[in-house]
Amino acid sequence: MKLDFTEFPKLETQRLVLRNLENQDFELIHKLHSDPIVNAFVGRDNSSSLEKAKAYIIRMDNLIAKNECIYWVITTKESNDLIGSVCLWNFDTENKIVEIGYEMLSQYQGKGFMTEALKEVVKHAFEEINSAIITAFPSSDNVNSVSILKKLNFQYEDKPYNNTHLNIENLVTYTLRKA
Repeated sequence: MKLDFTEFPKLETQRLVLRNLENQDFELIHKLHSDPIVNAFVGRDNSSSLEKAKAYIIRMDNLIAKNECIYWVITTKESNDLIGSVCLWNFDTENKIVEIGYEMLSQYQGKGFMTEALKEVVKHAFEEINSAIITAFPSSDNVNSVSILKKLNFQYEDKPYNNTHLNIENLVTYTLRKA
């Protein structure tokens, strides 16, 4: 696996730009982290604040600098404003396994944006990072998330892999193997 994120990989799709997190994103990170619908599925409480959002940006920047995570902000090509995020993290370099995580503001859900973003991140994980397996751990209650994973050919598995999540109800494992 090639884990060197010093040159941050900006990704583009037909409608989206996936870019690095910027300091001015703190208000929209706060909005994303305050969304009760999103939080219910990612096991996060609703205690976000602008200060916590700023600290989160610093934390992500530090993880990226240490090649422990790569975190993209999802924006539309018309606007630089964050509508969601995707990350690759929890790297198991020995087995070439990486976890994908994602979330989107409620008002942008159901428009195909996340499927479009994840296709590009999956391609990056396999082609640039040289991952062999991508894992995802949605709640089975999150029907939309499970549907997106299935659309992208992720398979349900009854193994925990690199799962480190504690406070998500009905957690399931989906994997995608490099073809």
